[in-house]
Amino acid sequence: MPPLEGILVADLTRYLPGPFASRELQRLGARVVKIEPPDGDPVAATSPGVYEVLNAGKEIVVWDARSEPAPAVIRDANVLIDGFRPGVLERLGLELRSDAIVCSITGYGATGPLAGHAGHDLNYLGYAGALADTAPAVPPIQVADLAAGAQAAVIEILAALLAGKGARIVVSMTHGSHRFVAHRLAGEPVPRMLTGGVACYRIYETADGRHLTVTALEPRFWRNLCELLERPDLVDRQFEQELPELEALFLTRTLEEWLTLLEGADTCVGPVLTLREAAERLA
Repeated sequence: MPPLEGILVADLTRYLPGPFASRELQRLGARVVKIEPPDGDPVAATSPGVYEVLNAGKEIVVWDARSEPAPAVIRDANVLIDGFRPGVLERLGLELRSDAIVCSITGYGATGPLAGHAGHDLNYLGYAGALADTAPAVPPIQVADLAAGAQAAVIEILAALLAGKGARIVVSMTHGSHRFVAHRLAGEPVPRMLTGGVACYRIYETADGRHLTVTALEPRFWRNLCELLERPDLVDRQFEQELPELEALFLTRTLEEWLTLLEGADTCVGPVLTLREAAERLA
């Protein structure tokens, strides 16, 4: 039996973080009812395919909060998820179960000088200090939305369900994103070690315009890599910021050729796959 079978989730959110969170709860067996305003979730119009992936299998209820009573599902729900700015949910005056778990996914938390500010993933990561090493590059996925927001909400909701009593949860995507990097305040053995600051942990271009990931942080993996590349002279240069010789070497063969030589050989090397390639390989 799915672990959340019998749990009813009312999802009042739109866009990405909330629907992703409720989809995860649905994957674990919960029944999810997504409650949308008359004009719907904007994602349905801008990215219909994304909307379908996020909300497939959910029940959709339309509610005009300005003129209609709240749907009964809100009163019956074990879990209510909202993505409003602070104070909006309270102003709706919803009738809830006494043991309901209410989770608000917010940009900046429920209190503080930023609480009422509008924002999106990139804003939250910027405020969190998570972009400092790599700006102006934009992260390839919405870390604040999906990890600090959606996944954090799921974790807190599951913990509340385990406790077996009602809870009021506020998830801040900015504060959650900061937790992902706050441990680095204690210092690092090498500056920017995991954000492009060392040659042994970097992405390299290959001859066919593809890219190879190299994460040989441990000396034995780096040594294995250098030996297979027939460049023992690079063994002692693992933590240099740049190795032009290595960049030039990787440009001499295609991605597939490098994978044939290095993949699975304890070198911590892998491909940068396209979304389609990854879906096929991980199926």
